[in-house]
Amino acid sequence: MGHGFKVDSSFWELFGDTEIAVLTAYDINNQDDSKVPADLLNKANEKAVQWVSQDPISDNPVIQDWRQAFRKFKTKKGARCAVENLLKRAKQGKGVGKINPVVDIYNSVSLEWAFPIGGEDLDQIKGKVELTVSNGGEKFFPIGEDEYEDTLSGEVIYRDDQAVLSRCMAWRDSARVEVTATTKNLIFYMENINPKRHADHQQAIQLLQKRLHDYLDIDTNLYILTKEHSTVDFE
Repeated sequence: MGHGFKVDSSFWELFGDTEIAVLTAYDINNQDDSKVPADLLNKANEKAVQWVSQDPISDNPVIQDWRQAFRKFKTKKGARCAVENLLKRAKQGKGVGKINPVVDIYNSVSLEWAFPIGGEDLDQIKGKVELTVSNGGEKFFPIGEDEYEDTLSGEVIYRDDQAVLSRCMAWRDSARVEVTATTKNLIFYMENINPKRHADHQQAIQLLQKRLHDYLDIDTNLYILTKEHSTVDFE
């Protein structure tokens, strides 16, 4: 079965106005960072603070959007949107550090535009990526952990034909599809749950594409999924 991306109707019942940008890239080199600015993440961490200027962090509009979204489905205790975790680190002066060129680039965009971005090794994905609501008890092997977790009934997840790829939307990724230095083919997804941020979402997508191209010579294919267009087969 070929690769692709689909969104189940159970997700649209919760988040009917969401738009999801999906990008793919092929035959990439994730080892040469010679053109990636050394201060890329430092500048991104500095820019990120504008999104969380109010105290407590939950008073900021972008955080409120995601806190409210997470109340609509079952979540693991303590789970927060991936972008909240990034913005919180920036606000606390801890900053988001380097991992590898591709991850650093999409983290920089996530910080600067306050959208969660999931990035995965496309070669490790079996069949289509699906955004859906879990029935519960699905196996998930998180990055950095030795034991698997079970999803909750009613939890929003990404999965493929084999197992769960990410819990609580893009909160935490599976170790199986982690982007590493040897990754050759990629998939990214970036959700926008607030229609009023459509223009921001478009600019974040363009910035991600530009940085991947300018810094790593990576060309991307872009697909936008909505309730009216909820599945795509990759070229």
